[in-house]
Amino acid sequence: MSYYNNLISQLFWHLPVNLMVIAPTITDPDVMGQIQKSWSHFIQTGQVWALLIGLVIGYMIRNLTSYG
Repeated sequence: MSYYNNLISQLFWHLPVNLMVIAPTITDPDVMGQIQKSWSHFIQTGQVWALLIGLVIGYMIRNLTSYG
C-alpha cells in the first residue's frame, strides 16, 4: 500500500501548480436559491410526474418479478 502512496505523491509533486485545483471558484453563493430555482423548474416542466410514474411502474415490476 505504501508503494502506491509514494507513487501517487511523486506524480502529484511533478504536476504544475495550475493543474492542482484545491477549490473551485464560486460564482453564485446562494445555494438555497439555486435549489429553489431547480425545484421549481423540475415542477414546472412536469418531470415530477415522470418520476412518480416511473417509481410506481418500477415498484410494480419489481413485485411481479420477485420470487417469494
